Amino acid sequence: MTDAPKFTTLGCRLNAYETEAMKRLAQDAGLTDAMIVNTCAVTSEAVAKARKEIRRLRRENPDAPLIVTGCAAQIDPDSFSAMDEVSHVIGNTEKLDPQTWTRLTPNFIGETERVMVNDIMSVQETAAHLIDGFGTRSRAYVQVQNGCDHRCTFCIIPYGRGNSRSVPAGVVIDQIKRLVQEGFNEVVLTGVDLTSWGADLPGEPRLGDLVMRILKLTDVPRLRISSIDSIEADDNLMQAIATEPRLMPHLHLSLQHGSDLILKRMKRRHLRDDAIAFTEEARKLRPGITFGADIIAGFPTETDDHFADSLSLVEACNLTWLHVFPYSARPGTPAAKIPHRVDGPTIKDRAARLRAAGGAAVARHFSAQHGQTHRILMEAPDMGRTEQFAEVSFATPQPVGQIINARVTGYQGNRLTATPC
Repeated sequence: MTDAPKFTTLGCRLNAYETEAMKRLAQDAGLTDAMIVNTCAVTSEAVAKARKEIRRLRRENPDAPLIVTGCAAQIDPDSFSAMDEVSHVIGNTEKLDPQTWTRLTPNFIGETERVMVNDIMSVQETAAHLIDGFGTRSRAYVQVQNGCDHRCTFCIIPYGRGNSRSVPAGVVIDQIKRLVQEGFNEVVLTGVDLTSWGADLPGEPRLGDLVMRILKLTDVPRLRISSIDSIEADDNLMQAIATEPRLMPHLHLSLQHGSDLILKRMKRRHLRDDAIAFTEEARKLRPGITFGADIIAGFPTETDDHFADSLSLVEACNLTWLHVFPYSARPGTPAAKIPHRVDGPTIKDRAARLRAAGGAAVARHFSAQHGQTHRILMEAPDMGRTEQFAEVSFATPQPVGQIINARVTGYQGNRLTATPC
């Protein structure tokens, strides 16, 4: 009896989505007894983690083919093909091509290159509607965009994902309709640079246009947007925030820093005041909306004053959910060439202080929810999420996948506690 391929996913939600698609492609091709590692390249530590995982898998499975793909493999295929543990390296475009998986099966007649990685910048389209239903039994993720046209100085991802490509609105809507028919009560729109959606499509529609069309043409109970670049928020997106209760009142913002000088050196397209103005406007349009944010600690030229600007941004924007990234130089990025003026212990300390500020923000948010009634989407019998994306614990089992009304009774750790009402 043969074993199904074993997949290991590192990195972002989009990678996890694509792993599910690869599982189906590998199964359809008849690939068995193989190990596939879907790598991340966002930091040097992520690449090192991928190499460590590859070596571990080879030790535990000395005879099975080991295939490496993902952003790290796309950016530096030669270094992975040089590893004795690796059988094949395939790129981010190739991993979603059915023919690739056919070529990797033992019964394929013909020559299969050890490295199958083409120029990602030449890709004009992103793979659409690869799978339906990835996520929990309650929440599904729909990829509407891939790649990025921007070149932030700290970021390597465009070289792994290519330039921005959009999935046409009609394709997205058809997929969401299928997901609703299958019983999913929440759909999350995902991409690498979500607010760039539509720029490569006829008529150059904006993300807000897509959101409004989805809400008009589908019966999806809850629509959620993953991470956005607030400076690119268009009028229709703001209108949807103000007028569409099915669009969830939670936005994760790609802010990265609170100092104008550091933002310029990062080659970001917004300034501190832009971030504050956006959150103030969104909160006026949708009282109760919550914000998450990505913030980098210890960029090469970050002084104490610059860091203080990031720390104060948490309160200035009333951020609730922080993703804090200690800066590490990523070879191949312009920032890696900047002389480092922040040592490792200082970076670690600043990241810890940002996380502490985030923890305090979560505690303030949770305290304000006591006695409030929320509509909660159940992800497990004892756990669901509010519309603002807070996790909620229940003492008694609730129906998974359903939206229930519950009253908040308090909080423990990183979760609210609630009882159905």
